[in-house]
Amino acid sequence: MDALQILQGEVVACRKCPRLVANRERVAREKVRRYRDEEYWGKPIPGFGDPDARLLIVGLAPAAHGGNRTGRIFTGDRSGDFLTRALHRAGFANQPWSRHRRDGLGLRDCYITAAIRCAPPENTPTREELLACRPYLVEELRLLRRVRVVVVLGRIAFEAFLRAWVQAGRSLPSRRPGFAHGAMAELPGGMMLVASYHPSQQNTQTGRLTPAMFQRIFARARRALSAPANRPRSSGSQKG
Repeated sequence: MDALQILQGEVVACRKCPRLVANRERVAREKVRRYRDEEYWGKPIPGFGDPDARLLIVGLAPAAHGGNRTGRIFTGDRSGDFLTRALHRAGFANQPWSRHRRDGLGLRDCYITAAIRCAPPENTPTREELLACRPYLVEELRLLRRVRVVVVLGRIAFEAFLRAWVQAGRSLPSRRPGFAHGAMAELPGGMMLVASYHPSQQNTQTGRLTPAMFQRIFARARRALSAPANRPRSSGSQKG
């Protein structure tokens, strides 16, 4: 078993945060009517994807009846569908759906993780919970050695990633990157950081985040991966 698999096992076994443990287990026990005949995962969600990935996606947390039910990040809910369709169009996924852990989804050159590994009440983790979960993201940043582009979904995940990046022993530009949809920043060492709105229903159903807007995020990620590693790239922010 390699180090990444060991880390994934440690994530699944985690019980650090009493509030999150209670919530994820309550949701798994009580369920909702449409999934009442399904067995919920009800545990923390490990990262998923290609261990040699050059693209890393960082979300916020599993959904109560999405990842907390299926056991795989961004799976079994509309946010997962929105993300997987975009990844498929950009060539990072072998199929445009993500329904359950054994649905055949494979990520190509892409790994997905989150700032929080348990479904938080009201989709809102506390500062203490983000801090407790941060070591898992820090270790992923150390183990995923080929990553060149990071796409972060939402402001909270964006801030969590920057803190984990520093804790992993990396540095930030003299002008700290700020969150805005479509903003890009080159981190020291040549890593490209791309920010996006989170594909939550609140954003996608109101038109704040459209499929075209989201697709442009992954088109930029693809272009950044296609650029020679030694070619100078802009470290400023761009919106789009």
